[in-house]
Amino acid sequence: MSAAVKEGRMRSAFWRGKKAAIRDCCTSGTRQVCRVNLQKNLLHLHGNRDFRSEKMAVWIQAQQLQGEALHQMQSLYGQHFPIEVRHYLSQWIEGQTWDSIDLENPQEEFRAKRLLESLVQELQNKAEHQVGEDGFLLKIKLGHYASQLKSTYDRCPLELVRCIKHILYTEQRLVREATDSSSPGGGLLDSMSQKHLQINQSFEELRMMTQDTENDLRKLQHNQEYFIIQYQESLRIQAQLSSLTNLPPADRLLREPALQTKRATVEAWLTREANTLQKYRLDLAEKHQKTLQLLHKQQTIILDDELIQWKRRQQLSGNGGPPEGGLDVVQSWCEKLAEINWQNRQQIRRAEHLRQQLPIPGPIEELLTDLNKHITDIISALVTSTFIIEKQPPQVLKTQTKFAATVRLLVGGKLNVHMNPPQVKATIISEQQAKTLLKKENTRNDSSGEILNNNCVMEYHQATGTLSAHFRNMSLKRIKRSDRRGAESVTEEKFTILFESQFSVGGNELMFQVKTLSLPVVVIVHGSQDNNATATVLWDNAFAEPGRVPFSVPDKVLWPQLCEALNMKLKAEMQSSRGLSEENLVFLAQKAFSSSSINPEEYRSLTMTWSQFNRESLPGRNFTFWQWFDGVMELTKKHLKPHWNDGAILGFVNKQQAQDMLMSKPNGTFLLRFSDSEIGGITIAWVADNPNKAGERMVWNLMPYTTKDFSIRSLADRISDLNHLLFLYPDRPKDEVFSKYYTPPLSKAVDGYVKPQIKQVVPEFATASSDSTGGNQAFMDHASSPAVSHSHAYGMYPPSADSMLDGDGDFDLDDTMDVARHVEELLRRPMESQWIGNNQS
Repeated sequence: MSAAVKEGRMRSAFWRGKKAAIRDCCTSGTRQVCRVNLQKNLLHLHGNRDFRSEKMAVWIQAQQLQGEALHQMQSLYGQHFPIEVRHYLSQWIEGQTWDSIDLENPQEEFRAKRLLESLVQELQNKAEHQVGEDGFLLKIKLGHYASQLKSTYDRCPLELVRCIKHILYTEQRLVREATDSSSPGGGLLDSMSQKHLQINQSFEELRMMTQDTENDLRKLQHNQEYFIIQYQESLRIQAQLSSLTNLPPADRLLREPALQTKRATVEAWLTREANTLQKYRLDLAEKHQKTLQLLHKQQTIILDDELIQWKRRQQLSGNGGPPEGGLDVVQSWCEKLAEINWQNRQQIRRAEHLRQQLPIPGPIEELLTDLNKHITDIISALVTSTFIIEKQPPQVLKTQTKFAATVRLLVGGKLNVHMNPPQVKATIISEQQAKTLLKKENTRNDSSGEILNNNCVMEYHQATGTLSAHFRNMSLKRIKRSDRRGAESVTEEKFTILFESQFSVGGNELMFQVKTLSLPVVVIVHGSQDNNATATVLWDNAFAEPGRVPFSVPDKVLWPQLCEALNMKLKAEMQSSRGLSEENLVFLAQKAFSSSSINPEEYRSLTMTWSQFNRESLPGRNFTFWQWFDGVMELTKKHLKPHWNDGAILGFVNKQQAQDMLMSKPNGTFLLRFSDSEIGGITIAWVADNPNKAGERMVWNLMPYTTKDFSIRSLADRISDLNHLLFLYPDRPKDEVFSKYYTPPLSKAVDGYVKPQIKQVVPEFATASSDSTGGNQAFMDHASSPAVSHSHAYGMYPPSADSMLDGDGDFDLDDTMDVARHVEELLRRPMESQWIGNNQS
C-alpha cells in the first residue's frame, strides 16, 4: 500500500471521529454551524498539509473523548467561554504562554489585557474571513463572541487567563486519562487509576440508589395521598351514619346496613393500607441507611485518603517535592458528594414531613430522626473538611514583610455559598493554642500576634467553579512568643495561621463555622535567622505524621529518611534532576556521624536526632550539620548552579579523597569540592610537581571561595585565569567544560580611559599562569594562596612549618593581602585619581 493511500485512509478515519465529536460537543443551536464549517475544514485540510500541527494536538485529541470524559469536556464551556471560540482559535489558544502569568500578581493584569485584546482581534479576523452563504451565520456568531468576551473580561482580564488555564489543564488531564486507559496494557491500570475508577463507580452506584429512593418516595407520597382521600371517605361515611339518628326508624333501617358494610370495607382497606404505608416507610428508611453507609464510605475515601494525600504532597512541596497538583479532580468529587448528600437530606426531610402529615404508630419516627442526624453529620464533615488552604503562607515568615495565601471551599459553588459570600479571617496562633483549638477546649479568639490585612471576602470564579479567598497583602506586624523549653531557640518555635469563616447553606437551614490551620510557620525578625528556621520547617515537613497533635515530630529519624529529605531539597534548590549520589550520601554520613567508613550499608540503620541535625555543632567546628549543608546549597544556588547541573562539581569530597583521586592523574588535573571547614565554601584541588623537590608531585588546595569571592569574579573566569589547571577530573579539558561561561574580553579604551580588570593568579604558579596580558597595567591581580599537600606513605597531610598556613594547610587570607578586595576598594574612588592609561585624561 502506498504512503499516499495510507495517509488518505488515516485522514478519513481522523475526520470521521472528529465529525462525530463535534456533533456531540455542539449544542443544538450551533450544530448547523459546526456541520457547515466542518466541510470548510475538510477543504482546508487538503489545502494545508500542516493543519494537524503539534499545537493543535490537545484540541484534536479532546474531540475524540467519549462518555463521561466528553461530558466533562463539554461542561467546561458556556457563555463565559463558548466552545466555538475554542474550536476555531485552537491553534492560537494553545500557542500562548498562559502558564507564565501569575494570577495572584496584580501587575500581570497588563499582560492579561494584551492577551484579551489579541483573542478578540483573532476572533474578528476569523469572522471577517468567512464568506459566502455558509459563512454568513458563522461570521455573525464569531463577531458576537468577540464582543461578548471583551465586555465580560475587559475589567478583569486575569479571569480570562484563569478560565483558559483551567480549560487547558482539564482537557490535558482528560486526554491523558483517556490515552492511559486505551494504550497497550491499558487494562492493567496502575493503582491510582484503579482507585479513581472505583470512586467513579461508587458515585454511579450512589446516583442509582438516590434515584431509587426518590422513586420510592414519590410512590409513598402517592399512596399516602390516596390513603388520606380514603380516610376522608371513611369520615364522611361515619358522618352519614351519625346523621341516621335523625331519620325515622324505617328509613334508618333501610340505609344503615349499606353504610355499615361500606364503612367496614373502607376501614379494612385503611388498616391494610396503613400497614403497607408503614412497610413502605421502613423499607425507604432502610434504603436510606444503606445509601448513607456507602455515602459515608465514599466520603471517607475522598476526604481521608485523596484530600489528605493532596495535603501531604503540598507539605512535601515545601521541601522541594513535586507540585501537589490541581484540586479540580478532588473538587469534582466533593461537589458530587455535596449534591448526593443534599438530595438524600431533602428526601429524608420529605419522608419526615409525610410522617408528620400522617402519623402511624411504629419505629419510623426514631429511624427518621437518626437518619436526619446522620446525613447532617455527613454534610457537616464534608463542608468543614473541604475548607482548605490552596496556597500556603510562607513557612519561614519574617515580620514586617508582605505575604500571601489562598483559602478555598471545594463545595462552595455546589452549595451556593457564593450567593452570600462569606468573609474569612486570618489569625496567627501558637503551637499550644493550636492544640487547645483542636481539642475544642477553648473557643476564645486568642492570637499570638497581629496580622495586617487579615480579612478577605471569598470570591466565586464562574469559569472554574471555585470559591476562594485570596489574601494578597498580609503582613505580620508583631509576634508574641511563648516560654521556650530547654535548649529550644526562637527558630524552633512553631506557629500557624488560623483561617476561619462562617456561612449558611440551604436558605439558612444549616449554619457552619469552618476553620483550618496552615502548615507550621517559623517567625523570624532578621534574615540571619533564615538558615535555622528553614531547618525546623524541613524537619517538620519531612517527618510529620498524618493526624498528629500540632506540631509534634519525631526527635530522631533513620538516616535514609533524612537523606531523602536532603536530596529532595537539594534538587529543588538547584532546579535540577541531579541529586545526591550514593557516594555523596556516604560523604554526608561520614560528616554527620564522624565516621570514616565508606560502606553505605553501615549507615542505613543509624538514626539522626534533631540535636545532631541542627542543635549541636560538628566536632571541631562552630556550625551544625544543617548549617554546613545549607551553606553549600546557598553558594551553589547563587553562583554555581550551571556547573553543578553540568556535573563539573564533585562537591561532596573530602581532602583525603581528593588527594587519592588526583595523584593518579596527570599534572594539571583538578577538581572542585565543597570546603569542610567553612560554611558555603568551595575549593579547587589540583595535582602538580613539587617545586622544592624534583620528581615529587603533590596536591594543592586553594583557600575556599565564598559568595563574597564570586560576587567579584565568577568561578569559570577564575579557572580560566589559572593556566596551570588543564583537565577537570577525570580527563575533560577545562575549556570544553567552562568556556561557555567565560566573561567576554573587555572592549578597548573609550574616551581615553582604560578599563581595569580583576584577574586571579597563584603566586607559586605565576610564571605558569602568566599570559600575553599579564604585563598590562590595566589588569590587577587577585592572589589566592594555595595549600601544599605532600604525597605521604599514609595519605596524611604533614604539619606545615609555614607560619602563613592554617591548621588545614591552607593560606589564611586574613593574614595575607587580598589584592582583589583592595582593587574593589580602589574602584570606588574617582577614576582620575587612580589610573593613568596610555592617554592622558
